[in-house]
Amino acid sequence: MSDWKNAYRSFYYETAETPEDIRLDAGKTALLVIDIQNTYMEVDADPVEAGRWAPFRQRLNDIVIPNTARLIADCRARGVEVMFARIACLKPDGRDRSLSQKKPGFNYLLLPKDREDSQLVPELTPEADDIVVIKTTDSALTGTNLRLVLRNMEISDVIVAGIFTDQCVSSTVRSLADESFGVVVVEDCCAAATEELHLNELKTINMIYCHVVQSEDVLEFLE
Repeated sequence: MSDWKNAYRSFYYETAETPEDIRLDAGKTALLVIDIQNTYMEVDADPVEAGRWAPFRQRLNDIVIPNTARLIADCRARGVEVMFARIACLKPDGRDRSLSQKKPGFNYLLLPKDREDSQLVPELTPEADDIVVIKTTDSALTGTNLRLVLRNMEISDVIVAGIFTDQCVSSTVRSLADESFGVVVVEDCCAAATEELHLNELKTINMIYCHVVQSEDVLEFLE
């Protein structure tokens, strides 16, 4: 196991007591994979912009997607419910999007739900029985019925993977924590635009909204 009990500590938790061991009941646990979609695999036509985003795409291809695929398989084998969230709008012109997705800049997202770029990457294609929610918000709880679904299925703990660590992952984790779900964020199944943003956000949310762990730790928690 990794040293998750002492890793990713912010100023607030530098001197906090050591967390207790985590034990996850597979029947009451869900794995939620957030926004790992085709649009984020596209290479910008501008070579300068493509170069800026190259480390992010490399982390997705080399670390996040393979680790998430393995985590999904391991969770399925242990009876953990696998769920997905993806950004997609219901109207072709995106009128149903939240304000944050209509503003100009990086967060401007127009991803009609049936278009190819809004789909999950092929390596993480959901199975027929998997729950997939679509959202026009950062938080997967705020913009969907996921909260109700989790409660109806008597889920108490959620394992979170996906992108971006400092945006939709963080917003979802905070919402889950506010709803009193236990949350585990899997560091090697997440990414932000840069390593700095990724690590800073993990330190911000760790030990208050979630516990930040590695994929190898999750298997120990489920045993």
